[in-house]
Amino acid sequence: MIKTAILTVSDTCSQGDRQDVSGRTIVEMLPEDEFEICEKKIVPDDLDAIACELRRLSDEAGVDVVLTTGGTGLGPRDITPEATASVCKRMAPGFGEMMRVEGFRKTRKAILSRGTAGVCGKTLIINLPGSPKAVTESLEIILDVLPHAVKMMLGGGH
Repeated sequence: MIKTAILTVSDTCSQGDRQDVSGRTIVEMLPEDEFEICEKKIVPDDLDAIACELRRLSDEAGVDVVLTTGGTGLGPRDITPEATASVCKRMAPGFGEMMRVEGFRKTRKAILSRGTAGVCGKTLIINLPGSPKAVTESLEIILDVLPHAVKMMLGGGH
């Protein structure tokens, strides 16, 4: 089983002003026979809060994968990619690249997403967009490669 955490990055969700539909969408999309949801948390759009939670999930919770949702656009408080890069020693740009390329086939606005991915300790962190529709489309693109990516990250070879 792939131990997974979901981190929703949203000022409005963290304040209780909006439901976390995107986080729930991720839960619904992950096959229960492959992914164990260990944690689901919401943090505001704050660099330190995001980075601190990503480090905790990697170092203390020991999850294999953290899927973030939100904070990947061009808005002034969209800083999830920066927080992710600040905690990752190795980046895995292919995830973001493919989500943008394939997403562009459905909407030209996909090029505005700045989501990235990287490895923090023994945890793969992947940034997904914030809208439920974009989460669905993006996760569909990368979902089948996640088990192999985790296996490689943990030393299982190619």
